[in-house]
Formats: sequence, C-alpha cells, structure tokens
Amino acid sequence: MKAAAPFSAWERSIALRYLLAKRSQGGVALISLISFSAIALAVAALVITMSIMNGFRSELLSKMLGFNGHAFVVGGSEAPQGRAAMVARLKAVPGVIDAVPVVESQALASGPDANAGAVVRGMTPADVRASAIITAHLNPRNALAVFGAGDDGGDQVLVGEKLAQGIGVQAGDPITITAPSGGATVFGTMPIRKTYTVAGTFTVGMSEYDQAFIYMPLDQAQLFFGRDAAVDFIEIKLADPDRAPALKPALAAAAGPGAVVTDWTEKNRAYFGALEVERTAMRLIFLFIVALAALNIISGLVMLVKNKGRDIAILRTIGARRGAILRIFFMAGATIGLLGTASGLIFGILFCLNIGAIQTALEWVTGVSVFNPDVYFLAHVPAKIDWKEVIIVSIWALLASFIFTLLPAWRASRLDPVEALRYE
Repeated sequence: MKAAAPFSAWERSIALRYLLAKRSQGGVALISLISFSAIALAVAALVITMSIMNGFRSELLSKMLGFNGHAFVVGGSEAPQGRAAMVARLKAVPGVIDAVPVVESQALASGPDANAGAVVRGMTPADVRASAIITAHLNPRNALAVFGAGDDGGDQVLVGEKLAQGIGVQAGDPITITAPSGGATVFGTMPIRKTYTVAGTFTVGMSEYDQAFIYMPLDQAQLFFGRDAAVDFIEIKLADPDRAPALKPALAAAAGPGAVVTDWTEKNRAYFGALEVERTAMRLIFLFIVALAALNIISGLVMLVKNKGRDIAILRTIGARRGAILRIFFMAGATIGLLGTASGLIFGILFCLNIGAIQTALEWVTGVSVFNPDVYFLAHVPAKIDWKEVIIVSIWALLASFIFTLLPAWRASRLDPVEALRYE
C-alpha cells in the first residue's frame, strides 16, 4: 500500500480534530485559545507600537522640515547685491527648490495677558507666501494681504496660534516685541522695544513652533534687530531632504568662499538619533514578547501529546510513521501560531488605520486628552504602517511558533506504542 504524502488530508484532519477537541476528549482547547490570544495580542502590540513610533518620527520630521529649511548657508557676501547673486547660484544647484534670506533672533513678546519668549523670523513677504505650511493654516485667511505693506516692511506680524493665545492677542491687536540687544547709547547697549499689529495667527500643528514663532517682514527685522542690510543665514529647501548631506559640497561651491554650509541632519542629529535608539530598543523588546507568547504553544502541545498517547500508539500500530506523527502535532501547534499572527496583524493594522477615531472616542469617554500636544509636540497620535516591518513581524512570529512547536511534536513522534498501550 502506498504511503500518504506529507501534510496530506488525513494528517491535516487529525491535527485539526486534536486542536478543537474538548477537554473531556483529551483536548486542550482552552490552552490553545490562551496561546492564540497571547500571540495575537503580542503581534498587534508590536505592529501598533512600531507604527506609532514610525508615524511620530515621520510626522515630526515632516513638520520640522516643512517649517525649517533643509540646508543653511552662513556667511559669504554681506552686500544685498552679492547676496542676491549667491541666492541665484544656490537655486541653480540641481535638487534645490528655493533659497531665501532669513533674519532670526530671540525676543520677548508682550500682550495684555502675559509676556512670553519668542523667536522672531524675518523673511520677505513673497517668501512667507511661498511657505505652504504657514499659508495653509492662517487666521484670517487674508492676513498676508497686509503683511509687508508700509515703509521698511510695515508693522504687521504673524504670530503662532498658541503664542497668541498665551499672551492674549488675536488678529488686529497690538503686540509689543522687545529685542534683548539693540543700538548702542551713552549708557551702553539698550534693549529695543516696539509695538506691532498682529496681521494674523498661524498653526503648524507642532506646539514647539506654534507657541514660539513670530514672522516679521525681512526689512523690518533687519531694522529692528540692527542687522543693517545683512541676514543671519540663507535657508535652502530641497526636493529630497534626505539628499542634504550629499548636496553640501555643491551648495558650498555655489555659496562661494567664506560661506559655511550645514544641513538639517547636523542640527537635529542628537534628537533623531535618540528617537532611532528608542525605536530599535522597542522593536527588540516586543520581538522578545512575541517569542514569549509563542512559548505558550509548548505547554499546550505537551499536554496534548500526553492526553493523546493512546491515539498515537494506535496510529503507529496501523502503519503511521514517525514523520506523520511529527507533522500532525506540528500542524496543530503551527495552526495556533498562524491564526494568532494573522489575527494580531489584522487587529494591529485596523487599529493604526483608525487611530484618529479611536483617539477621539477615548477622549470623549474619559474626558482626558490622551495625547497632549504640549508634551508630544504634535496635535494627534500619528501612525504610519511600514509594510516591510509588518512582514518582518509576521515572519518572526511564525518562525517562533514553528520552532517552539517542533520539540513537543518530535517527542510525540518518538513515543513507543508498546509503552503507550501497556496500561490501556
């Protein structure tokens, strides 16, 4: 009689029957359910955690690179004519989208309710209009119509929404800005104070910027901070921010002698390095948790083998080979791992795809902000599914389940039918 092929229908049917058998029939359905649940929850937790960390990094990077430049040129020509020529050369570098002169300085912003530290950024009205992250969330929408109007850039400024709320101002209100160092007098260097009008407020969606920045026309910023015709740096936007380090030599050549070029990876190296270390550590921890969850399969299969000793002996006496017995119990354990992994992936992916609605529902039920933007810098819980990472998680969970299934399955295949039937 010809032997059945490996993983044949009869082997699969027996494995499934053992897996679903009730305790009274020598089955371990409860332990199997616990093992399935543990693997599913561990896989889901890993997918959700890594997706949130990926989303946090991606969202943070997007906000930071949308609000700030990707490369910066300090020094070079101080004269407006020479600076204009430098900007033209920088814009001509392949991969450069824009290059704008910027004046940036610390200041004190005062309103009717409070005083707060601020960062005043001076840019031309045209460059501010070209900044999509600012113009997309302006209140009122026509705030840029008056920004830059008047002598020396006028007296209209744009204020971050949270900063405006903190000091108690809104569009049309006066705001007093104090520069820490101004012009020299007979008594030494004195602070400069001037009252401006709030043209409007902007929201970036990142509290670090919304509660600190004020935009001022470039000519007015140069006058207010005593820069004369100079600027603090040239801010460069690239088509691909990740190419910033590779483009530094070309940017330095375009900027000319005396100019120093830096990029965003250098300015934020410690911050994003810490995020990457945390991300790697969390991935390793959860991979170990998935492996520990898969260990539950061993206890279930050991009990199943013990309870099914008589059945194993009968199968062996009617011609089943050791390989068939091993495959039967391997499929029983592997099925738990496969279903647990699939369920965990589905739950984790659905959770990430609907994380905004889940956050809203939790906040509505508890009445507590589960993701405080003042602490986490972002206004919502971000989640970005990395499908490559999902595949790695799936392979790891299945591999752990299969490996931990092999030992009890191998023991079942080595069971001596004579010993098993001796006391039956």
